[in-house]
Amino acid sequence: MVSTTPNEKTISQVAAIDGLKLAVEVRHASGAPTLLFAHGFGQTRGAWHGTSLALAAQGYRCVSFDARGHGESDRVPGGDYHMEQFIGDLRVLAHAELSKPILVGASMGGLLGLMLAGEIDPGAFRALVLVDITPRWETAGVERILAFMQAHPDGFASYAEAAEEIARYLPHRTERKSEDQLRPLLREGADGRLRWHWDPALLGGELVRESERYQPRLMAAAAKVAVPVLLLSGGRSDVVSRDTVGEFLKLVPHAEHVELPRATHMVAGDANDAFIREIARFVGKLSSPDRSDAVTA
Repeated sequence: MVSTTPNEKTISQVAAIDGLKLAVEVRHASGAPTLLFAHGFGQTRGAWHGTSLALAAQGYRCVSFDARGHGESDRVPGGDYHMEQFIGDLRVLAHAELSKPILVGASMGGLLGLMLAGEIDPGAFRALVLVDITPRWETAGVERILAFMQAHPDGFASYAEAAEEIARYLPHRTERKSEDQLRPLLREGADGRLRWHWDPALLGGELVRESERYQPRLMAAAAKVAVPVLLLSGGRSDVVSRDTVGEFLKLVPHAEHVELPRATHMVAGDANDAFIREIARFVGKLSSPDRSDAVTA
């Protein structure tokens, strides 16, 4: 891949095992170590824009991607989405790196990382940074996210209307999203209406319908994770709580936990400076990544 400076990026398509194309963005291609960013359900790689820009400027190689059915990545024909597909995509991207990456996974992205590192491929990552997610979560918080995603199936007449909906969903944020910021999040249909970037089939599929069924499996996987782990939670989150964090720390006693008091579930956007600082501090403690490193128990 062509080298980039921290302020430049390359965007490419990477084929998943089933041939579906994933949109992948790299900042500071020659930097080290590598941070692989995995966004949450309903987000895009754009959720990491400020974080990856800042950390690339600090010398890290920052790789982010749109999950299948999200953003600029392909949608599954027929809308048949399964958890194993998403785990497989993350595994492909992890092994595409020359050095073992450090996963920074928010919400769904963090759960995929736990499953991969604890159950399927213990050697996939050098370390995990979990962003406001634990193997068991608060149902009410997840339901609020899904309610936002399921609202307005007919889309919006304008970018201003979409910005108003986001403002109602995130009332603590004072800055409204501009049309330029919204363009990657919306698609214009044949009827001229603007709809969210995700495949509507995601909302009626297994990921939503049977998500809580995965909790025992996720807890078992977490208990087997041997690499360094940092859990960054939002003090105002309605998705994780003291109970779920405490349960996670018992499952993964070597994990470090930092709460960012002013952040909600949208930690990267709510407390970006503190978020970036904590990632840099944690990664700075790790030794230089090497694909040949053994995973220690």
